[in-house]
Amino acid sequence: MRLHFKTFGCKANQYDTERMRQAVEGIASPAAVEDADLCVVNTCTVTNAADAGARRFIRRAARVNPGVRIVVAGCSAVLRAEDYRRMREVAGVVEGHDPGAVRREVLRAGGLVQLGARVPLERGHMESVGATVLRRRARATRGWLKVQDGCDRKCAFCATRLARGRSRSRDPDEVVAEARVLARSHPELVVTGVHIGHYGRDLAPRTTLTALVRRLVDEVTGARFRLGSIEATEIDDGMLELLAESGGRLAPHLHMPLQSGADPVLRGMRRWHTREQYRRRALEIAARISPVGLGADIITGFPGESAADHASTVALVRELPFTYLHVFPYSPRDGTAATRLGGRVPERVSRERGRELREIAEGKAARHARNRGGEEVEVVMEGYGGTALTGDYLRVTVDASRPPDPSVLHRGILSERGSRVVIRQ
Repeated sequence: MRLHFKTFGCKANQYDTERMRQAVEGIASPAAVEDADLCVVNTCTVTNAADAGARRFIRRAARVNPGVRIVVAGCSAVLRAEDYRRMREVAGVVEGHDPGAVRREVLRAGGLVQLGARVPLERGHMESVGATVLRRRARATRGWLKVQDGCDRKCAFCATRLARGRSRSRDPDEVVAEARVLARSHPELVVTGVHIGHYGRDLAPRTTLTALVRRLVDEVTGARFRLGSIEATEIDDGMLELLAESGGRLAPHLHMPLQSGADPVLRGMRRWHTREQYRRRALEIAARISPVGLGADIITGFPGESAADHASTVALVRELPFTYLHVFPYSPRDGTAATRLGGRVPERVSRERGRELREIAEGKAARHARNRGGEEVEVVMEGYGGTALTGDYLRVTVDASRPPDPSVLHRGILSERGSRVVIRQ
């Protein structure tokens, strides 16, 4: 059987796709969507655009390959299962990310797997995390190391929590064992999950993300580690020590969701930090770690966001040493508290606010790259192409006398503008 996987969304979703792919090894071979007998679509539900993108892909896949059997899985499949079942192009729906359920769909090539009545996630029915040790991430140099799933926070705009359930942590011994296996194929491993800052709170004995990362750095050789998205207020002093003193084994890069730089909007979002708490921690991080890549997510046009609120966000972005931003217009999601809020912001205004923030971020990114020009860096190749990533998350083109080995880290010198690295060979 020829099988194609399509993934939407975050690194956690990409990790889950690799578990699905591993579950069908030996019974299915990879194929382009045009040639596949079956296509598994691992969906995302973080925005309306993500849902729409999955539906567009499903319809396009059926047009280019009328005989393909399409199975939908992932977060959107949890919240919109019946919508997908009503699509004539869809043959089966797996409500979640369980690789065993996907395997059953592949094996039952003649029809839909009957999963039975689903118990809502809020009542305790959730997929387990772990158990299957991922061997490698196919056709990639950077590996994803998922350490937990789910989230205990209740941000007003977020549907991912509804789809993923409460926070569940993997056993630290299992994580370290998987990291050792992944390190054989990947020179960089990204520690990821849905809310990694809560790692270990549900384990007995209780532990922390910092304790886990310290074990990874100490016990797993041959790979650089990088933290995935983590809340600013959940980066403790021990993690800062690791970032500052690991000699690059833990990449000096943090992606810390901000969402807004205005306290009234943060309260409406049900965020648990204030503008000042975020600001203070970001400045502490920059003072302790240099150079450091610092990124954030920001939502524009959240219900009730005034011009003054936006100006407060702009002022904070200008002040803090961000090196990039991910800026999104607010997207209402069914079942979230934000859909009940008044004060809708026109889409045009939301887009304009986003454009202003992205322009500021682009200027900051260019200055950070120029400031790094001429320095020695350690890079990991991105796939088998001509770009690489530095520890502080600069994406650079590669200049080398021969194609660099993608299975190892390389040292080189950044160009004057910090946009190119000359690798020593």
